[in-house]
Amino acid sequence: MAHRAPAIFVADALGLDFLNSIATPVDTTIEWLDDGEGLLNWLEQAKLVPSAALDAIRAQALPGELDRVADQARNLREWFRGFVGEHKGRPLPAESLAELEPLNRLLERDEAFSRIALRNATGTTGFELRSLRKWRTPETLLQPIGEALARFVCTEDFTHVKACEGPACTLLFADHTRGHARRWCSMAICGNRAKQAAHRQRLKAQQH
Repeated sequence: MAHRAPAIFVADALGLDFLNSIATPVDTTIEWLDDGEGLLNWLEQAKLVPSAALDAIRAQALPGELDRVADQARNLREWFRGFVGEHKGRPLPAESLAELEPLNRLLERDEAFSRIALRNATGTTGFELRSLRKWRTPETLLQPIGEALARFVCTEDFTHVKACEGPACTLLFADHTRGHARRWCSMAICGNRAKQAAHRQRLKAQQH
């Protein structure tokens, strides 16, 4: 299996991190969902699916089945990218609910359930209600993604959804900073590149 760079989680919102599963953080576009194994790796890094469930689905999947689900995940991602691109930077209007029907149809297929469990392994601190899911088929992998997108729509202020200002960067993020002044996906990537470019410009101006 080819080496895969670690996925990028800088959006401060998992729904946007999913959109960032294809990105050009520096110079080359990276696709983390290029096939079924890529989808499994991304879901594990995002902590959206338990490792045991991923292992079981990997072992039971028919040839090509996971690749087809990865294709569905990419289609879902690009549909949602269009929705975010249309609405980011301003409050989400009530009329946009109709546009979210494909996401609601995905959520309707979920097999989530709750279960009473011990709060910890020793059982000394009582019980808790845990949310679980039946992982019957590879297509079930789309459910936690849909849930993350739905939670993003319902909890984030679209006014503060931004695209990184890096010239070649395609990463999106939710600006939760004080004063909502965030400009970059990461100071370590695009922020530093912008500082270096500004420094070069100042040196060039001083030489003339």
